[in-house]
Amino acid sequence: MPSAHVIGLGQSGMAAARLLCREGWQATLSDRGSSDLLTEQQQQLGQEGMTVLLNCTFSLEALAEHGIARPDLVVISPGVPWHLPGLVAARQQGIAVIGEIELAWRYLKDFPWVGITGTNGKTTTTALTAAIFKTAGLQAPACGNIGYSTCDLALSGQTIDWAIAEISSYQLESAPTLAAKIAVWTTFTPDHLERHGTLEAYREAKALLLDQAQQQILNGDDPYLRSHLSDRYPQAWWTSSQGKASLPNGSERGVYLENGWVVVQDQPILPLSSLKMPGHHNQQNLLLAVAIAHLAGIEPQAIAAGVASFPGVPHRLEYIRAWQGVDWINDSKATNYDAAQTGLMAVASPAILIAGGQSKQGDDQAWLETIQTKAATVLLIGDAATSFAQRLAAIGYHHSEIVETLEHAIARSAELIATLSVKTVLFSPACASFDQFKNFEHRGDRFRQLVQTLGKE
Repeated sequence: MPSAHVIGLGQSGMAAARLLCREGWQATLSDRGSSDLLTEQQQQLGQEGMTVLLNCTFSLEALAEHGIARPDLVVISPGVPWHLPGLVAARQQGIAVIGEIELAWRYLKDFPWVGITGTNGKTTTTALTAAIFKTAGLQAPACGNIGYSTCDLALSGQTIDWAIAEISSYQLESAPTLAAKIAVWTTFTPDHLERHGTLEAYREAKALLLDQAQQQILNGDDPYLRSHLSDRYPQAWWTSSQGKASLPNGSERGVYLENGWVVVQDQPILPLSSLKMPGHHNQQNLLLAVAIAHLAGIEPQAIAAGVASFPGVPHRLEYIRAWQGVDWINDSKATNYDAAQTGLMAVASPAILIAGGQSKQGDDQAWLETIQTKAATVLLIGDAATSFAQRLAAIGYHHSEIVETLEHAIARSAELIATLSVKTVLFSPACASFDQFKNFEHRGDRFRQLVQTLGKE
């Protein structure tokens, strides 16, 4: 029986291990963490006959110390660095190392895939695309970083018409044979440089998806994609919110906005007013989803109906409630400066902005400039609070407060709206969540819970 070792005990790692077992592999797992939840998962998988090592950084030596033989295959979860020393050593010794999405692809490649990548906009585009496909009567579940993990989808055994997969650069660097029928690139700005090292390495990780796809769709409003990739993908479809004349290279393969309508190759498909989500960036996401649906052969009526019925995505400019005449908005998925700047631009101002968490590398200039024009005050939480306060002071913005926790930020916001004429309280962190929360969903759920209890204590 061939043996495989899975690194990472999250949803995708557990699904990968179970998929391997179903397919006749002997699977073991490890995770460098240790917590009550991980211990519970360890016991659960143990009952299924799998050995799980906790508080263990992967290496062949570490496995041997626990009596686990050299595996034939190593499968990594998205959060595991591709250049982890133990993985480098395993590859040097001829052991195959792949990501969980590559594993899923091996068992789902008979179905057509839509692969959606990009710095921002992936989740909304993926969710909207899945909603359009569902309206058209297709079995097309969202998977990857949204909905099912891809290995969960493979495990389910369900017959599907399409897989609609949100795929990060972390997943793409370990998915060498993934070949989507349609690949989409939403945006590209500096992010995850602590993982990839350089902007070029980050770009090439994402480009792999489009390089191997049958058809490509790119956001023509994104300056980097327009200037760097129009020649690389001469047969690609492009989108533009600025009209047909703005399509790169004068492309006839385009989806664009004109006179308040979404137009596909001169055919109006639906009025822009059908879209319920705020912000110019969501117009871009809409165009990408319509382009996907068009290339998949979905009729215009079904596309229009799917868009009209789509409510939006949790944690991305999610409207929670109006309280004391102010809209409270959850944008926890804004984990970098570009996403946070986009979120702040989209809401009514002046706003109270709640930001902070585990900081990332990146260019914060546009975000800081938007804060100056749209934020009445900024309440700072998490590890990044002090450095953010210093950056704001350095540009002459002196309306920030360090409040440390999300609980304190909500309470302080409730005090401030009585004295400030603000229209919105926006939680848009511009940071990762791991300093105080399990993930951005956990963080956003806590914000929603706190806001919903305001005035009910």
